[in-house]
Amino acid sequence: GAARQGEAAALPRMKRRDFSLEQLREFDGARNPRILLAVNGKVFDVTKGSKFYGPEGPYGIFAGRDASRGLATFCLDKDALRDEYDDLSDLNAVQMESVREWEMQFKEKYDYVGRLLKPGEEPSEYTDEEDTKDHTKQE
Repeated sequence: GAARQGEAAALPRMKRRDFSLEQLREFDGARNPRILLAVNGKVFDVTKGSKFYGPEGPYGIFAGRDASRGLATFCLDKDALRDEYDDLSDLNAVQMESVREWEMQFKEKYDYVGRLLKPGEEPSEYTDEEDTKDHTKQE
């Protein structure tokens, strides 16, 4: 509980990088104190919202996962989460708009740390300069 939140608060800002679904899973708040989740292909560090996204939080199911489908459909079931890359191509216009709105909310509230990679996609190389410039722009 509280010790974990203190530990999470003490984490340094994460360097920008891209993640495969597999790599993202490590950041579920249980195996690793840092909590990441993806929305619409973008990965956010939601560690400071651990009371929501942590293992005991109401949205803990999204930790270390692509939360897009669950957020789009307002579904907190394991069924709303896919274990393989989800291109969201079967969502309707209203659901896609919802995903974009969630993405904007996460952008305002949390640090953007990189992209969620499609299978076979190569990660981007981020320079330290890009990393800092983006972080200062967000604050």
